[in-house]
Amino acid sequence: MLRGFRDFILQGNVVELATAVIIGGAFTAIVTAFSDKIINPLISAVGGAEGPALSFQIKPNVPETTIDLGAVITAAINFLIVAAIVYFIIIVPMNKLNELRKRGAPEEEVPPTTEDLLGDIREILRNQTAAAAGPAEGPATDGPIDPNQLPRH
Repeated sequence: MLRGFRDFILQGNVVELATAVIIGGAFTAIVTAFSDKIINPLISAVGGAEGPALSFQIKPNVPETTIDLGAVITAAINFLIVAAIVYFIIIVPMNKLNELRKRGAPEEEVPPTTEDLLGDIREILRNQTAAAAGPAEGPATDGPIDPNQLPRH
């Protein structure tokens, strides 16, 4: 049971997911600071001096009806930054490592098919029959036996 759990944990997808969560959490502070100090001022410059950048109110003078597109753009940029960091620092090296492991691992042997096994049995029986009958019998045939060609006693 513990072996199965270990195999599950060591699968690439689980390790990649856990690493992504950890690294994503660690980079949140960096990405938030980048967004707050660099991206938000740029968006505010585009939106003007009134209220939040790129925002508008559906009902005038009702702050609860404010739609803030600048916040959505900032969240999307944060997501892209975190995704790029996780991908290039964790996922790409992990995939490369898995590829190198697969190259060094011996290829699995493919088991014979039922047709292969039956063909081998047929050959063995054919050889045993030919050896028991002697050289007068002639070569074994793959097709049906013609009764007219059988030796008469």
